[in-house]
This record gives sequence, structure tokens and C-alpha cells, in this order.
Amino acid sequence: MTRHPIDNRHSLHPSHQSPPSLTCRVLLLLDVQVCMLSSRKEGGVPSSETVYRNIEHILDRARSAKQPPRIIHIRNSGESGDPDTPNSPGWQLVFPTLEHEFVIDKLKNNAFAGTRLAELVPRDAELIVVGMQSDYCVRATCSAALGRGNTVILMKEAHATYDRIEVWNGGMVTIARDVELEIEAELEEAGVNLLCMSDVPHLFSDR
Repeated sequence: MTRHPIDNRHSLHPSHQSPPSLTCRVLLLLDVQVCMLSSRKEGGVPSSETVYRNIEHILDRARSAKQPPRIIHIRNSGESGDPDTPNSPGWQLVFPTLEHEFVIDKLKNNAFAGTRLAELVPRDAELIVVGMQSDYCVRATCSAALGRGNTVILMKEAHATYDRIEVWNGGMVTIARDVELEIEAELEEAGVNLLCMSDVPHLFSDR
């Protein structure tokens, strides 16, 4: 049994209106879905408990900020039989959305590809990224945002992935934490800013 709440709303965005204090800052929650943040026994990422708490904390801070960011929930839609098949329990968002927040469904790793995300994220916006998976959607979306000219911030310990089986190297397994660190180093080299959970209190204030 999963231990997280489920969001049953399926619209692209619950409301066309944004909060009145919206700034040029966006919190992007990538694939924060039940299938990813269930317990490891139920198929979730190895660090699901820690990542769940950290994303919840960041989201709470964003919602309570004096000048809240635009909050966008990205939901991956898998193929038939996948854990995130549309309308399946695993496909649902972990955190119920608020009225002014946006939900966008995607089919590709890059959340900008084939979606209206670019309409909601100005090219001069600061984009704060959390979610899954580090080596797929997080990497692809952060890279695409850098290419658009966005300032991109990736929150350490608020993104995650699975262990990686190195098929080309005799089936050796690279543990998820090492994959996450590898992606952080790669994205930092490309121009992404890495922040820690200790930076969260000041994340949505003037810096």
C-alpha cells in the first residue's frame, strides 16, 4: 500500500489564474508521482522517503512565500503496462495541487517537448527543479531550460533515480546515489546551479 496522498485531478491546469504576487520564478516538480515515491519494495526510488520529505518541505515553502513562485507539476504518462500508465494509481501526483497551480502531462524526458511548458516559463525566469528521474527527465529538462536562457537551480537531495545496471560492463550496478551525484556534476558543469536543503529558507526570497 502506498503511503502518499493522491491527486485525482487530470486537467492540464486547475485554473487559468496565477497568484497575485507571482514573480519571475518557477518551481518545477518533475514526475513527482506515486510510482516513483512509493516505498522501495513497491517500486519507488531508493531514496523515496528522504526525497518525499524534502520536496514536501520545498513545496510548502514555495506556497507560503510572500512572493510565491509559479508552481508547475509535470506528470509523465507511460505506455500501457508501465507503472505510470495514465489514470493508474502510480500515475497520480503525490501532492494535491492548489487552485492556481499548473499540471502538465508529458510523454518525453524533456518536459518542454510537446507540451505548453514554454508558455508558462518565461525565458528570463529562474527555474527551480525537483523530482525524478535524475538521469532522464531532470537532466533533459534542465538542459533544455539552459538552452532557452533560463537560470536553473537543481535542489540537491530533492531529485532521485534508480540504481543503474551497466549492461555494457558485465552487468555492474551503479547505485542510485552515485548516479545522482554524477548528474549533478554534469549539470553543474553545463551551468546549472546546485543548492542544498539548508538553502531552502531563503530560496523564495530576494537573493
